[in-house]
Amino acid sequence: MTVQSNDFLIKYFIPVQQGMPERRYDLDWLRILIFGLLIFYHIGMLYVADWGFHFKSVYQSETLANFMLIVEPWRMASLWIISGIAIRFILVKVSLLRYTFVRSLRLLLPLLFGVLVIVPPQLYVEMTTNGALDMSYWQFYLAMFTDNNTLFVNYQPGIWPHWDVNHLWYLRSLWEYSLAIILLLPLLNSSLITNTSNWLFKQHLGVILLILSVPIFIIQITWEQDTNRYPLGFTFLLYGYLIGWHAHFWQQLTINLKPLLLTFAFLVIVFISFYNTVWLTLNDSTPSWLIIMGMLIYSVVRVAGVLTVLALAYRYLNKKSPSLSYFNEAVYPFYIVHQTIIIVLAYNLAPLELGPIIEPLSVILLTILLCFICFEIIRRSDILKPLFGVRIKKNHSKTIKNMGYIFGCLLIIPIGLEIIF
Repeated sequence: MTVQSNDFLIKYFIPVQQGMPERRYDLDWLRILIFGLLIFYHIGMLYVADWGFHFKSVYQSETLANFMLIVEPWRMASLWIISGIAIRFILVKVSLLRYTFVRSLRLLLPLLFGVLVIVPPQLYVEMTTNGALDMSYWQFYLAMFTDNNTLFVNYQPGIWPHWDVNHLWYLRSLWEYSLAIILLLPLLNSSLITNTSNWLFKQHLGVILLILSVPIFIIQITWEQDTNRYPLGFTFLLYGYLIGWHAHFWQQLTINLKPLLLTFAFLVIVFISFYNTVWLTLNDSTPSWLIIMGMLIYSVVRVAGVLTVLALAYRYLNKKSPSLSYFNEAVYPFYIVHQTIIIVLAYNLAPLELGPIIEPLSVILLTILLCFICFEIIRRSDILKPLFGVRIKKNHSKTIKNMGYIFGCLLIIPIGLEIIF
């Protein structure tokens, strides 16, 4: 490779390393906490009234929606921001080829395993509850391998016919975005974007909040509600990449933590009030300007929520801990298995009629316990680790490593091609 081509790569594809911290423990902890929150959020989906889910308990509450709405706007947006920041950290340490290879194996192997093994019980419960099934799980599972089975005529969407990603859509989208961001690196690392980012992150936090909310608002009002999570996720991931370790941005969060908390609390109250007074009563006579106003509130509360949790984590969680490594490793296994555990547990507990207190508590405690048990099994098996996104630490021979890489690549090619095309 010539010196000139090296200069091109450095200029357009490698982020500037100046001022990069050794490790951001606050982002590690925040990622762990948000994935943990996701477990409680999905348990809440069993019990919140009027919100669709694969299985619903008979003990449903309309009030619960108000608590869910406190975290709903920013929970996934925060994960995408963290993912974008992480990608920027990774790209200054490894080559684009290694980044693409490792990223693909670590995301697509768990996605493939999840689609084929972890997710199907959710569909079985959903179809059984809807009266579309009258068979054992194993009969149902074997039927899934037939393309034209009329059993799934109303359950076709997915990576393949009636094989869907369900809650694992994050892994699929993260892989897509990880590749897309490579194509955008010349633009993202250009002087235009760098200078614009530098200008923005030196402004007052209120200005940053409003400017970052504009693209989110545009997506909210121009995309269908069922599909807007994809452009929203990619936008927040780009925000994370641009934020990176930008000193002025993190300084602004530190200085304005209290005003940011008050702003977010006020916006949440307005947002929940709008949901209860307008959104729940939407009809053909509802003025369009009122709906647009609601989308504006929703967009701003999304960004405000993300900035608030980033600020709180940066202020209180940027500390190393012996347990950090354990929980960092547990994130993907917990994420992959938790929703299936929740749905299967709730489905089997429903006939016991435990009541609106004992049943949710049982689901919470048993879900957490079973997630830990699954993780303890996974972390002890080098065969299971790649299937759940966990790094293998044991120093195997070069031959075994190469065989593993080749076998892994062969496994993920079909699902990778299906996602792209």
